[in-house]
Amino acid sequence: MLTSQRKQRILEKLNAEGQVLSGALSLEFAVSEDTIRRDLRELAAEGRLQRVHGGALPASGAVANFAERKTLRTDAKKRVAQQGASLISAGQVVIIDGGTTTGELVRCLPDDLAITVVTHSPGIALALVEHPLIEVILIGGRLFKHSIVTVGAATVEGIERIQADLFFMGVTGIHPEAGLTTGDYEEACIKRAFSGRAAETVVMASPEKINSASPFQIGPLSLVNTVVVEPDTDAAWVKAIRAKGITVVGA
Repeated sequence: MLTSQRKQRILEKLNAEGQVLSGALSLEFAVSEDTIRRDLRELAAEGRLQRVHGGALPASGAVANFAERKTLRTDAKKRVAQQGASLISAGQVVIIDGGTTTGELVRCLPDDLAITVVTHSPGIALALVEHPLIEVILIGGRLFKHSIVTVGAATVEGIERIQADLFFMGVTGIHPEAGLTTGDYEEACIKRAFSGRAAETVVMASPEKINSASPFQIGPLSLVNTVVVEPDTDAAWVKAIRAKGITVVGA
């Protein structure tokens, strides 16, 4: 079998099973584990998968820059955002992460909803400027231009002074074993800090994030209380998430 054929088979297996193991691939293709590891390295360099200890997981399609992500699965993002908005009650303090799906969320908030929104995203704050009843607290720090959010020590210091009801966490990957992941180390730290200051954490998972992984772990699935997904989301994945004690809501 040619290397290109083997790589294609690896990707097909990854797509079908949600993960691959180097040892099992070595036996299946009758090649050394070093050969399989080289295949995985090269596929990872092409952005086709995310390497993990002992094998690989599907790579998230949600790690592109902000402008590119705005055009990715827009209909699905709107549907999960509408369902996410229904989880918010009047009078709550709600932390809203930066991102394109959370950007859709704020556009779904009704004009008669009176809440306080805390965010480290200038874009989220600006989107709420004209909302008549929402108070906005913008947390400062160093601007991370890739995601248009603030990060760093000043951001963490601001987060420590919040007690929120809900946190809408943006992720680039949510996987039953790899947990919650994102594409930047500092962003992962900020998301983890926000989650620690909210009574409940919600992830709105559009299809490109499901069963995939990115390089930096935000934390295990236990950080999350509710995941909002499309109604046709893979049943086995939903079952695996619910087995972790997490509520899964179909948009």
